[in-house]
Amino acid sequence: MSANTDDGLLIVSEEICEQVIRRPDAFSAVEAVFGAMARGDAYNFPVVREAIGHADALYGFKSGFDRAGMVLGVKAGGYWPGNMAKGLTNHQSTVCLFDPDTGRLTALVGGNYLTALRTAASSAVSIAHLARKDARVLGMVGAGHQSTFQLRAAAEQRDFERVVAWNPHPDMLPRLAAVAEELGLAFEAVTPEELGAEADVIITITSAFEPLIMADWIKPGTHIACMGTDTKGKQEVDPALFKSATVFADEIAQSITIGEAQHAIASGLVGERDLTAIGAVINGTHPGRRSAEEITLFDGTGVGLQDLAVASVAARLAREQGLVTPVAL
Repeated sequence: MSANTDDGLLIVSEEICEQVIRRPDAFSAVEAVFGAMARGDAYNFPVVREAIGHADALYGFKSGFDRAGMVLGVKAGGYWPGNMAKGLTNHQSTVCLFDPDTGRLTALVGGNYLTALRTAASSAVSIAHLARKDARVLGMVGAGHQSTFQLRAAAEQRDFERVVAWNPHPDMLPRLAAVAEELGLAFEAVTPEELGAEADVIITITSAFEPLIMADWIKPGTHIACMGTDTKGKQEVDPALFKSATVFADEIAQSITIGEAQHAIASGLVGERDLTAIGAVINGTHPGRRSAEEITLFDGTGVGLQDLAVASVAARLAREQGLVTPVAL
């Protein structure tokens, strides 16, 4: 967000974020920043993520600088597993934006809604650029809070006709069924094997620490967006998939250390050179999908620049719509 430091500090609440920013806004922001990263015009800084030894919480910082979009900032927050029992979202975060020219703080932006929106936008970008144009069946692995954001964003990228879904806790599937019905899509709860056999696009969005989808369940031509693995040890799919698929990542360095690729790398199935930044496809320097039979896989670990990009848009829209008043620093 290009900001005049004389304007003061913008405080953009969660409620305002939900009011001003929409899925197309998030999609465009995430797509642009992935392209900038691949060109070397945007940089994520090292991530800090630690268990704080209280409330079983993980807390950390993601930050970076997008020179193309002139966005500089940091997202601070983490995961408090007991929050849901308190009526709060387990993921809690705030984005701080700074003027790249002076270092002055320009905006504090609620990060909870935006995190869900940008994560869904990331998988949607991968579907837009890598899934077959004739994809008709969407497979959802996971039915938590983030899954509904994923389903809504994915549905805008292809003319899906049906959603097949599986979750370790089947009692959570009705939330996905309700969204599918709202979108006019048929919905069916299936086994993981059936999901792999039927889905043209698969989104995994769980907190699993073991493979839920095996390589030999996936049919040719499938696009898989692995969106749940963002920590050392987490895992959602069979590492052998990295051998049979063409693999793309939001950021390769993060993918091989804390993303889904960490397991395939550790097993020696693939090397860092076997992964391609999704931004290369966006920029047209990589062709992306080369055939209707090719399996493509996107490792979406979630990078700080995504958060900064959507927070910048939210702050700009809130200011333009007169929903926030600058506070003098």
